[in-house]
Amino acid sequence: MKVTIIGAGNMGGAIAVGLANGTFIEAEDITCVDRNPRSLARLKATGKNFVLTSDLKAGVRTADATILAVKPHSVPEVIAATRDVVDYKRQILFSAVAGVTFEEMDKMLLGGVDKADAAGLVHFRIMTSIAISINDAMTFIASRNANAAQVQMAETMFGEMGQTMVVPERMLPAAMAVGSCGIAYAMRYVRAAMIGAIEAGFSADEAHEIVLQTIKGAIRLLYEGGQHPEVEIDRVITPGGYTIRGLNAMEEHGFSNSIIHGIRESYKNGK
Repeated sequence: MKVTIIGAGNMGGAIAVGLANGTFIEAEDITCVDRNPRSLARLKATGKNFVLTSDLKAGVRTADATILAVKPHSVPEVIAATRDVVDYKRQILFSAVAGVTFEEMDKMLLGGVDKADAAGLVHFRIMTSIAISINDAMTFIASRNANAAQVQMAETMFGEMGQTMVVPERMLPAAMAVGSCGIAYAMRYVRAAMIGAIEAGFSADEAHEIVLQTIKGAIRLLYEGGQHPEVEIDRVITPGGYTIRGLNAMEEHGFSNSIIHGIRESYKNGK
């Protein structure tokens, strides 16, 4: 299977590296297309045997599957430039573009194309995060015109890069807010906890190690124990103890509400 990724920036590049780290697709079968030489240079520096090019039509013409990973405003230009080389009956399209719906994409894809030729186009929308580059992302998959075998193929391909969840398209804005933007929210907590640790007397390096190991331990407890977070919290707190005092102080300053409001704001803007 040959895959072409259009857009080799942060997300497209992360997907390319994640795919190459797996076994489903070999690096030499992954073509990365970008007009920015620096984006292609970053992928070359990974040492993986990608096919790197700025030739958009050549990259799309030979692909079995194309992954669109450009900014939303670039989608019409990319589609218009490749429309005459896409084989709608053979090729599968994956869109990692936030906010561009199947209906909007279809209007662009079918412009000037015989609708009978394009009727068989299998189209997926995926929502993932930059953790896909280390094969540890949460990837959401919505499909249009795909049969069960094709959906399974998409799950297998992206499943090598973390976990997958098949969802209806209407859930993708929420998926973006929680799973994709959520990486940044988690990083912001880590940064804040490190600052708190430094204020408490640890060095920056010590704070980094302590906070990351603490987060790692919390995640493993939730995964392996399968409990609700409050159950694990109850195991830590004691009446009048340090933990409950710290948690109450955080809540007084809006800790939980700020996270909920942040996710809600991301979700609203993604609809």
